Amino acid sequence: MALPQAKLDQLSARIAGLHFPATGWQGKARGEALERLGAMGLPGKRDEYWRYTDPTALTAPETKAVEGRGEAAFESIDAVKLVFVDGVFDAAASDDPALAGVEITRLAEVADIHWAGDLYGQLEAAGQTPVQRPLAAIGSAFATDGVLIRATAAAGRPVALVYRSESYSSDVILHHVVKLEEGAELTLLESGDAAARLLTVMEVDVAKDARFHHVRSQGRTPERLVATHIFARIAEGALFKSFTVAANGVLTRNEAVLDIVGDDAVAHVAGVAVGDGRDFLHDDTVFITHGAERCESRQVFKKVLKNGATGVFQGKILVKPGAQKTDGYQISQSLLLDGDSQFLAKPELEIYADDVKCSHGSTSGAIDDTALFYLRSRGVPEKAAQSLLVLAFLAEALAEIEDEAIAEDLRARLEGWLDRHDG
Repeated sequence: MALPQAKLDQLSARIAGLHFPATGWQGKARGEALERLGAMGLPGKRDEYWRYTDPTALTAPETKAVEGRGEAAFESIDAVKLVFVDGVFDAAASDDPALAGVEITRLAEVADIHWAGDLYGQLEAAGQTPVQRPLAAIGSAFATDGVLIRATAAAGRPVALVYRSESYSSDVILHHVVKLEEGAELTLLESGDAAARLLTVMEVDVAKDARFHHVRSQGRTPERLVATHIFARIAEGALFKSFTVAANGVLTRNEAVLDIVGDDAVAHVAGVAVGDGRDFLHDDTVFITHGAERCESRQVFKKVLKNGATGVFQGKILVKPGAQKTDGYQISQSLLLDGDSQFLAKPELEIYADDVKCSHGSTSGAIDDTALFYLRSRGVPEKAAQSLLVLAFLAEALAEIEDEAIAEDLRARLEGWLDRHDG
């Protein structure tokens, strides 16, 4: 069915100023993404998975200027740094990609046939069913750059994608493709304030017995707009882990679409968000499909909100017929530090196998007065006691990070946020 004229006009306005590179090995995939986008149109508040989050700022033709810049995380981590400034790769500020011990090329510099041709846009396309994700299609059709990473063994060092911004009005679209061959292992870090408005797509193919760790720190500048998408395919015996910490940001929407296709695979996605003020809205939307036997998935999300901030969680576990012995766990919780903030949650289970263990839960609450009194009675100042209880609340999510040095880096950033925001 053709899109209504109003939807067509809205879409035309959004993509009018975007560059569409229709040639080269990406041409076919980009064209197919554009066709998908034309059939879907842009998201609106009436869409089921956007009813809690108004996408207008993400779908507008232009974005407003943003002042202020936040620093990147993971500076203390021995990683190979690849730097993008307003979406443009900065070779002078980056390390030699060869130091990571994996194959790394850039989307913008590869013109010939490339291994990523079998993946680019393909996982995103598969992830459009049963829920349409139009912003991800924009990322596949119009991305200006990104990294293409292939690991054939264990990487010698983590790879850190560092996003910097010098323009106050930059509007950036990036698309990354990551392929882990059988038995390979890679840690990928992301951090920094990339742009006034950032849209990213990451497609990750994790082969048999491979291990992928993804940790992301989203910037501290309050006015920025962010929409991210991770599409992953996880094979037999493989491990996929993704963790995000977010502080501030006027609108952040992180989507993860994970497809478990091999037996005995593990997929974990987790996150922490801390927000202060009525302009803060943070949305985690997750869809995990179990299509094989004896697989495990975990969704662990914690949000700390104050002064009218809003947190959103939409998470689904789909267990297909035959996916026996599935172990699916989902928890979303918020800590509301005042009476003005709100947490909106939509947990879902859809199960078509009869030998599974699946659970979901969602809670909202204030700081435990009894625990606060206990700490105060032992001489801990009130604000310090509140910070300790907040960090204890976040501990379950932070425990999803296997590398303790990385976890400690993020824990310190959260402590700093609490100090700046009076606990």
